[in-house]
Amino acid sequence: MDLFAPNHLILIALIVLLLFGGKKIPELMRGLGRGVREFNDAKSNVRQEIENSTREREQPVNTTATTPTNTNTTTTTTQP
Repeated sequence: MDLFAPNHLILIALIVLLLFGGKKIPELMRGLGRGVREFNDAKSNVRQEIENSTREREQPVNTTATTPTNTNTTTTTTQP
């Protein structure tokens, strides 16, 4: 006996339709879709952080100290 036989899936769909009604099901699926999307976004963010940290470990550390120059300076003048 298969748990997900077509007859069982039809019966489950009918029960869900009876419990929630036709108007609530799209809202439930929309919420489920948002949840899955947020999960996938979080999963990809974690994957990127792991890849970035492994890349940082693989890069050699620069031992020469340099002072950064600020090339984006603005001057303001006031007229009397």
